[in-house]
Amino acid sequence: MRGAAARDGANATPAPPARIAKRAAPQMMRQYELVERVKKYNPSTNEDLLNRAYVYAMKAHGEQKRASGDPYFSHPLEVAAILTGLNVDDATIVAALLHDTIEDTEATRAEIDRMFGGDIGALVEGLTKLKRLDLVSREAKQAENLRKLLLAIAADVRVLLIKLADRLHNMRTLDYVPPEARRRAAEETADIYAPLAGRIGMHEMREELEGLAFPQLNPEACAVISERLATLAARDRDLIAEIERQLTRKLSDRGIATFVEGRRKQPYSVWRKMERKALGFEQLSDIVGFRVVVPTLAECYQALGVVHTTWPVVPGRFKDYISTPKQNDYRSIHTTVIGPGNQRVELQIRTQEMHEIAEYGIAAHANYKDGADASPDTLSRESKAYAWLRHTIEHLADGSNPEEFLEHTKLELFHDQVFCFTPKGTLIALPRGATPIDFAYAVHTDIGNHTVGCKINGKIAPLLSELENGDEVEILTSKALLAPPAAWESLVVSGKARAAIRRATRAAVRNQYAGLGRRIVERLCGRAKREYSDERLTGALPRLARASIEDVFAAVGRGEIKASDTVRAMYPDFKEERATLAAAGLPEGRWQGLKRARAVKVKVPALSDAAPAIPIRGINSDLPVRFAPEGGAVPGDRIVGILSPGEGITIYPIHSPALMAFEDAPERWLDLRWDIDDKTPQRFPAQVLIESVNEPGTLAQIAQVIAENDANIDNIRMTRLSPDFTSLTINLEVYDIKHLTAIIAQLRAKPFVANATRHNG
Repeated sequence: MRGAAARDGANATPAPPARIAKRAAPQMMRQYELVERVKKYNPSTNEDLLNRAYVYAMKAHGEQKRASGDPYFSHPLEVAAILTGLNVDDATIVAALLHDTIEDTEATRAEIDRMFGGDIGALVEGLTKLKRLDLVSREAKQAENLRKLLLAIAADVRVLLIKLADRLHNMRTLDYVPPEARRRAAEETADIYAPLAGRIGMHEMREELEGLAFPQLNPEACAVISERLATLAARDRDLIAEIERQLTRKLSDRGIATFVEGRRKQPYSVWRKMERKALGFEQLSDIVGFRVVVPTLAECYQALGVVHTTWPVVPGRFKDYISTPKQNDYRSIHTTVIGPGNQRVELQIRTQEMHEIAEYGIAAHANYKDGADASPDTLSRESKAYAWLRHTIEHLADGSNPEEFLEHTKLELFHDQVFCFTPKGTLIALPRGATPIDFAYAVHTDIGNHTVGCKINGKIAPLLSELENGDEVEILTSKALLAPPAAWESLVVSGKARAAIRRATRAAVRNQYAGLGRRIVERLCGRAKREYSDERLTGALPRLARASIEDVFAAVGRGEIKASDTVRAMYPDFKEERATLAAAGLPEGRWQGLKRARAVKVKVPALSDAAPAIPIRGINSDLPVRFAPEGGAVPGDRIVGILSPGEGITIYPIHSPALMAFEDAPERWLDLRWDIDDKTPQRFPAQVLIESVNEPGTLAQIAQVIAENDANIDNIRMTRLSPDFTSLTINLEVYDIKHLTAIIAQLRAKPFVANATRHNG
């Protein structure tokens, strides 16, 4: 990592740090050259260790060639050379030399451990892709390898430094690989590795990775923007030099030693801003930025005062990332003024140390000086960026399938950030475009799951409000909310929120199915006069190939396992013929009575031998239920349920003609009863068919009858029967059968209504 840097109290004139190593030499680096590079920043380096790693890697790769035709060993050697520019420790250099040996040669982890130690072996293992993945999609394989890499990074940040250097050299030599592979590598670089470098503060690494990926992803846009930037550079060369001179002189007159550097935005950065803000090239005002590097922290603010008293300030363009650093440890003062020639001038004012961290991020935190290595633990205490990375990996790696993991990782890494505060002043960094829902999940998953409202800067605000820098957000919660709405998943922008909502939704649905499955199994055991117990079902789990009783119940509720098979697993002597009717959840008398009712249109007889039916309160119950799509069902109806695999229970009135479709599947029938809470009444779906006179105002009068009876119209379909009559199919929401009957009676009494009946599909 970086060498000695000027601290905030230093008096030396600042200078920019050395850039990441780029080698143009056509010949492969010699062994002694690599050692000399390391010795420049670490005189006490272990030369023997470096030499042994060089020889081992060269022999291991043998005659292997790269796509360019160069010896393969040239690649790990160049990766190590890039890392010498970051002043990393010996173990990181050695791991860079060996990083492809386990994956691409006969070398093994055990051999690496024996020859170079377990620390280096762990680094190399962390950089080795998973082999023989039994996954169909390329995205799934990519995600699983990324998951393995991120977990290794969480254990040791040096894995990340090596991986970024590895990716950088591969991108520098991308022209030698086939076009399709080039594009895939560029997409992966732009989506994951460049944002990852930015999130840990390695700005120079990010810029070069983006610059190498851009011409592969959008060659036309890259060419146009590069040409425009070159034209501007030629036109404004003298102006940039003049601004640098004036800034340096103004600060020097106040006794502030400074280094001023004008830098033009990179093509990819310009294009991304144009895309994000829907701007034309001419509308961009910050294509050129000036970095003002001063010796001390106090002089940052002195320099700011000089600038603001010399040139007019552009309102709304001031940000103090020194008092409130970014999560990647970035610190600078940003301001924009109208400078010489009425030119907008964007300034970044920082110390030398801040400049090092701004360019090299994590790699600037630890000093490898005099052979004293900084451990990953020490680094994690120094770097908020590394702490953020570990925290991000924890929730990304938890429970998502490969495709979701890849999606959430891209969401977390790619977005720019806004900074908001809790009422107690805790800083919360979020992706740009984040909502209070994202904020709630950033504070804690439980808070997000129980969020019902929010206040922004002390005022009640919608949960979908877009947060801005500096907002104070207070989250209002309620334990009565069992799970967040599933629709939130498509509305949030942070990977953590999206993953948490998806997990909570799945858990809620699973709990509903498990509750239904438990009731079905317990009722079946009761009907079969067999005792149910969790202990007995636990003993039967191997026969059902499930890991827990909750897994069994959820599978029964989803229709994946028959309830009769579950009982038979507990009681092998359970009779199949009895199970056929009992598994339906209907007593035999009710099942036969129902079949007679279908045939002769008579009322189903009352049942005296029925086991307790499953209680149904409504769609917001703890069971996965829905109502018949045509006609619905309301309290007061005799009801039955049809169990559909993966969909839960569909509730039908017992006189619904639609039930005829399920007469040959008794195992899908469930005996249900209403369980209505009078203290919290709710409406239920029903459907009414009306034949009315085709006159102006008829529909309004029908709607008035329904409204006066405190019912709700959910949907209306109208069909012209003749020039004088119209048929209306109205989906209503009513409290019960008595409520529905009263509405139909009042509609029939109207002179413009020829007929009104309830419809059951």
